[in-house]
Amino acid sequence: MLALLGGLAPLLLTGTAEASPINTSETMYTLPNDIEFTRQAGSPPKSVENALLYSSPTKEGIYYTLLRWYPGYMSAPHSYASDRLCVVLSGTWWINSGADFDPGHTVPVKAGTFVRRIARTWHYDGVRRGEPEPVVIAICGIGPVDIRLAEPDKPLVRAV
Repeated sequence: MLALLGGLAPLLLTGTAEASPINTSETMYTLPNDIEFTRQAGSPPKSVENALLYSSPTKEGIYYTLLRWYPGYMSAPHSYASDRLCVVLSGTWWINSGADFDPGHTVPVKAGTFVRRIARTWHYDGVRRGEPEPVVIAICGIGPVDIRLAEPDKPLVRAV
């Protein structure tokens, strides 16, 4: 025991310890203010935005992205070829399953909620009009994403 305490003496006398600096080639991070959201292609301004954190849904393999829906917009019923794992980070996400688009029957899920979208099942989601803030969802999946619309003649993003 005395040997252990003796080994700690220099640390106890100086009152400080130094950790090695972070190696950002081994531990990569992006601070919140540095995460860049861009409008999803083909969507109206201030409707839905993406921030690619790791890889891309268009590439082969795992991807991790953030999705931000603004109040008053939802996706049309659609499906993917593989599961998507989602966590609500902030706001309220309104979700439903099925090919029949009915925003009035969506279910609210709040920050901290985990949602698993099962491959090739119809679903839709977004933020109802009147919500005080956008929702931000973290999404992980396997690309390339093969999205199918239940109604291909209608837009993917809809005002509600």
